[in-house]
Amino acid sequence: MAALQGSPRFTGFIRRLVEDGLVSAENMQSAILNAKKANQDIVPFLIYQLKISSLDIAEKISQEFGEPLFDLSAYDSAQIIREGLDEKLISKHCVLPIFKRGNLLYVATSNPTNIDAMDAIRFSSKMNIEAIIVEHQKLHKLIEQNFTQADSFEFSDEDIDLDLEQEDLNKPADEDDGPQGDEAPIVKYINKLLIDAIRMGASDLHFEPYEKSYRVRYRIDGVLRQIANPPLQLSTRLASRLKVMSQMDISEKRLPQDGRIKLKLSKTKAIDFRVNSLPTLFGEKLVLRILDPSSAMLGIDALGYEPDQKELFMQALEKPQGMLLITGPTGSGKTVSLYTGLNILNREDTNISTAEDPVEINLEGINQVNVNAKVGLTFSAALKSFLRQDPDIVMVGEIRDLETAEIAVKAAQTGHMVMSTLHTNSAPETLTRLRNMGVPSFNIATSVNLVIAQRLARRLCSQCKVPADIPEPSLLEMGFTEEDLKHPEFQVYQPVGCSECREGYKGRVGIYEVMKVTPEISKIIMEDGNALEIAAASERSGFNNLRRSGLIKVMQGVTSLQEVNRVTSE
Repeated sequence: MAALQGSPRFTGFIRRLVEDGLVSAENMQSAILNAKKANQDIVPFLIYQLKISSLDIAEKISQEFGEPLFDLSAYDSAQIIREGLDEKLISKHCVLPIFKRGNLLYVATSNPTNIDAMDAIRFSSKMNIEAIIVEHQKLHKLIEQNFTQADSFEFSDEDIDLDLEQEDLNKPADEDDGPQGDEAPIVKYINKLLIDAIRMGASDLHFEPYEKSYRVRYRIDGVLRQIANPPLQLSTRLASRLKVMSQMDISEKRLPQDGRIKLKLSKTKAIDFRVNSLPTLFGEKLVLRILDPSSAMLGIDALGYEPDQKELFMQALEKPQGMLLITGPTGSGKTVSLYTGLNILNREDTNISTAEDPVEINLEGINQVNVNAKVGLTFSAALKSFLRQDPDIVMVGEIRDLETAEIAVKAAQTGHMVMSTLHTNSAPETLTRLRNMGVPSFNIATSVNLVIAQRLARRLCSQCKVPADIPEPSLLEMGFTEEDLKHPEFQVYQPVGCSECREGYKGRVGIYEVMKVTPEISKIIMEDGNALEIAAASERSGFNNLRRSGLIKVMQGVTSLQEVNRVTSE
C-alpha cells in the first residue's frame, strides 16, 4: 500500500473519482485510511466497501493512464500464461498474465499503480512487464475460475491443530488407526468447507445431524442454503474435528460449548469463526459464525444509511455524553453498525472500552473485554469497572437486565458516551422496553440520544434485475404514496438470476429506522406513553420507520418489494 499511495498516478485516479462525483473527498480519505489499516488494495476496497462500480473505477484509471480498457469478457482463458508463474502470486495480487510476445509479458490488472504486484510478477517471470487495464470484478472471476486458490490459504499449526486421528471416508465410524495429520480426508474436507464459505460470502455454517442424513448449510445473504450431504456415519468425526479446531472438550457431548477457530488466509489476513455446539437428538449440531475483521472497516457509507439518517448518526456520535442504542434481531448487522461507530470515534485522545459476549472482532486501540458469567464477569460487572477506568466512550454488547441498564444510564448521565444493543422490533419499542425493564421514565428521556432499528435485505443484482409490473392499487396497499407513484423515475424491480448472482440477488444492504429523541418524544416517555404514541411522534418529526426506509430502497432499485416484505413486519 505504501508504494501504491505514493504514486502520482494513484493520486490522479483518486482525484478523478472525487471530481466526477462518484465519492466525496471525505469518504475517499476515510477509505484510503481504512484500506491501509486493513492492508488492502484500494481498488477492491472501493468496489466492495463503498459500492463504486467496477467499470467506473476501471474507466477512470484508463483515462488517467491514457490507455484503453481491455474487456476480459471477450478473452479466451485458454491463452492464460501459466509457465514459470506461481499461482499463489497471481491470487494474492489479483493480476493475470494474458499474452506474451517475445520477452514482453502483458499482465491484466485492475490497479496498475500497485508497483509491488508488478515487481513480483516481473521477478517471478524474469520478463519485461506491460500492464493491461481491466475491470477488477471480471479479473477476480477469471482468476477464480482458472486457478485453485485453496493452496493460497495458509493454515498455521499454532492456530489450528491439524493433527487428528486417521480419517477414511469409507471406513466405519468405530475404526481408527491412529494419527495421520494434515493429509486426513476429514481434515481436508472441513478445511475446504470453511474456505468455500469465506469465498461464497457466507455469514454462518450449520453442521446438522439427523436420524437418516447429515447436511451442511451456509447462510448466504441472510438465507440458508444446503451445500453438502456427507455420509451420516461421519457425523461424530466431523463434530470431533470441529471441536478440536475450536479448542472444545471433545469428550463432553451432553452440554453446549463455545469455541473459536482462527484461519490465516495469508500473512496479513485472518478470519475468525465463532463456534457453538449443541447436543441434539441424533448428535451434536455445530454452528460457525464467520467474523471478518474487514467488515468493521466498512465505513458508514457502505452500510446503506440515507443522507438524513447518516447525519443523525454522526451527530449522535459527536455528542460528549448520552446513549446510542441499536436494535434488531440476530444477524441484522447490529455489531457492524456498532463497530463502524467505534472506528469513527477511535482516536488517540479518546479512551474506549467495550464489554462483549463474545468479542467478535479485535479492534486496535480499543479496550475489549470478553464477558464471562461463569466467573462473575457480567455486563454489569464490566460496566462498573469501566467507570473506574476514566472512560470517554463505553460500548456494552447488549443490555439484558435492569442492573446493566441502570449502570449504562448512570454512565450516560455523568459525561460518558454509551453505545449498546437491545432485542426489539422497532426504535419506539426500544424505549418502552427499557421502561418495562424497570428504568425510570425520567432517566430514559434524559439519557437516550438516538435509537436505530435495522434489518438486512438482499441487494438486487445490477446485471439481471428487470422492471416489475405491479398494479397501482397493490403498490398503494404495500405502503407507497400517490406522490411516489407520480415521480417520473418511479420503478419497482424484481430479481431474475444470472451467472453473476444467486437467485437475482448479490450482497446485502441495511434498512434503518433512525429516531432521534426529540423534546416531544421525551415528553411522551416521561408521561409513560406507549410505543404507538412514540412512533406517531417520530413520524411527525420526519423520521422514516423501517417499512418506509425499505420502500425507499425499492424505489432506488437497490432491493425488491419481496425482500422488504420478508425483512419488515408489515
